Amino acid sequence: MKSLIEDAFDSAERKGRRALIGFLTAGDPSPEHTPRLCKALIDGGVDILEIGIPFSDPIADGPTIQAADVRALEAGTNPNTCLEIARSIKKYRQIPIVFLTYYNPIFRFGIEKFMKEASKCADGLVVPDLPEIGSEEFLDYKRMAKKHGLSTILLAAPTTPEKKLRALLQETTGFLYLVSLLGVTGVRKSMSPVNLNFIEHVSKVANRRTRVAVGFGISKPDQVRAVLRTGVDGVIVGSAFVNIVANNLANIDLAASELTQFTKRLRVATVDFVKLNDKEPKRTGKPENPSPEEMKSIWNE
Repeated sequence: MKSLIEDAFDSAERKGRRALIGFLTAGDPSPEHTPRLCKALIDGGVDILEIGIPFSDPIADGPTIQAADVRALEAGTNPNTCLEIARSIKKYRQIPIVFLTYYNPIFRFGIEKFMKEASKCADGLVVPDLPEIGSEEFLDYKRMAKKHGLSTILLAAPTTPEKKLRALLQETTGFLYLVSLLGVTGVRKSMSPVNLNFIEHVSKVANRRTRVAVGFGISKPDQVRAVLRTGVDGVIVGSAFVNIVANNLANIDLAASELTQFTKRLRVATVDFVKLNDKEPKRTGKPENPSPEEMKSIWNE
């Protein structure tokens, strides 16, 4: 039987789209407000909801999400709070929920205890600092996740060696989280354009046997279109959503409204990604990649 995560990718594909995954930090700006903000993403059309469990040392995250973690921790958010938030969202809509967390909070909570509780309100876990594939710790973690029906979503980056990439594609469940650029989330000016050749290569290696979703730095519809043209199955947007919350801390109504409207714009891009602009001729078969000049314009606006 397929998981809700796999069903979400299949459903989007049947409708001629690719999956849109939206991220928010639990407890930002407060645990009371997070369910409403997450529901705004759902109303806008995200296919999968990714919820960040705030942590004091988020090594993969840039300033935007780090600041959200600080706000959430100062508001008293902890793993139990995050589980309560996810339970509330599941009552609203049976959308796939993925927790993004780090190994230390899970370890301190108790790995199997956390898996048991998370399985009641979530469908998968992304843990950037998960122990190395093949290690005893990794095997124990994956075994417990499988026991409780949770997908073990692994990450790959442009620096990932070919042999390890193939191992990640073999071991990941739900989808492979493909990091689009070097560095942390949300960083733009000092980053090079996404390595489209690498992303397309991963898509070809996965060969639709493993779903691939691309994240880090994607914040505009044109970026969504450009990435999806490489053949991957979905995109992950995080910092752009978190910024909307950060810019409207005093007006949650406005934050929710802006989140919904922005999500709708991104969702449209998961449908019309086969064209970079309205003047481009209709294509049959697989579209070509944007030129380096087009990508430079798209990623450095």
